[in-house]
Amino acid sequence: MKTFITRSRRLRGTPFTSRLEKHGVKSFTVYNHMLLPTTFSSPEEEYNHLKEHVQIWDVSVQREIEITGEHSSELVQLMTCRNLSNSKVGSCYYAPLVDSKGGLINDPLIYKLEDNKWRVCIADSDVLLFAKGIASAKNFKVDIFEAKIDTLAIQGPKSTKIMEKVFGKEIIDLKFFKFDYFTFKDKKYLISRSGFSKQGGFEIHTDNIAGALELYDYFFEIGNEFNLKPGAPNHPERIEGGLLSYGSDMDIFDNPFECGFDKYVDLKSDVVFFGKESLKKIKEKGISRKLMGVKIETKSVNVSQSIPMLDIKNNEIGQIRSAAYSPKFDKVVGIAMVKKDFYNISQKFEIKFNNNKISGEICNLPIL
Repeated sequence: MKTFITRSRRLRGTPFTSRLEKHGVKSFTVYNHMLLPTTFSSPEEEYNHLKEHVQIWDVSVQREIEITGEHSSELVQLMTCRNLSNSKVGSCYYAPLVDSKGGLINDPLIYKLEDNKWRVCIADSDVLLFAKGIASAKNFKVDIFEAKIDTLAIQGPKSTKIMEKVFGKEIIDLKFFKFDYFTFKDKKYLISRSGFSKQGGFEIHTDNIAGALELYDYFFEIGNEFNLKPGAPNHPERIEGGLLSYGSDMDIFDNPFECGFDKYVDLKSDVVFFGKESLKKIKEKGISRKLMGVKIETKSVNVSQSIPMLDIKNNEIGQIRSAAYSPKFDKVVGIAMVKKDFYNISQKFEIKFNNNKISGEICNLPIL
């Protein structure tokens, strides 16, 4: 049975939606009240292509919140458990956001545009309201708004070569998690070396629809040389790489330690952020579960909700939160929240799916 999405003002397209349809997009999902393409051919074909060539993704669903003003740095620091006191203009920082109990609100990239100007990317409405709530409670002098930015991601091993052809040799020197401004046809674009894949790539922040469409089309004009194809964040590739997806692998009921974010939690310095005391107590007590990889002996599992993992005594030892067929392993791989007593690598388990029992084993992240 086919399922269709009815568009309305509540569900925004992106400037590139018509281009995606022209290139044969087969399916969308919804994130941040926007259409996110998911498939153009098949996940397996796109997985292999991403690992060998280069793709262009419309990731405009990565909404961006700008925070400016006298207290902007203090506000941004309050939002994240990562120490940003030594942050530098031109860098972007992976920064888990936590609430007063230490629960994860999201895990965006935070860009330092200027000393008192920040951009929080992959942010949703919860993050916007979170920032505004803190600013109001603290009586901060800041401006907080959703920037009119639409992002294109260029991902894959040939991404540097095609970006060089479009933006010039200078882009070769851009380091991972750094950003700078580059020109295409007299228009400047903020470009970072980042993206939601393990294959390497860039994210292009566009703020002019006409210019963005011209840029998108130009990539395809010169793309044959690099075997460029349209694509989307690839589920099996990101699971293998241990790239976590907020809302799927983790949510507000999970804390940074359970999700492997220990290195992004600063409890030793005098930096101030929400949930610091709660996280100190959690660390002192120790966690009773954590995210781990799984391999499952089947070629198809639908994780529309968490799937219980059972041991030989039928006790629940964890829950699978994301899963997809991996062409590399020729089986399903996934990310699961596993109870402490069962952290052992190669720990066996079973799941029940479509009235069948399917065996699997626990492994580390990333899944190698």
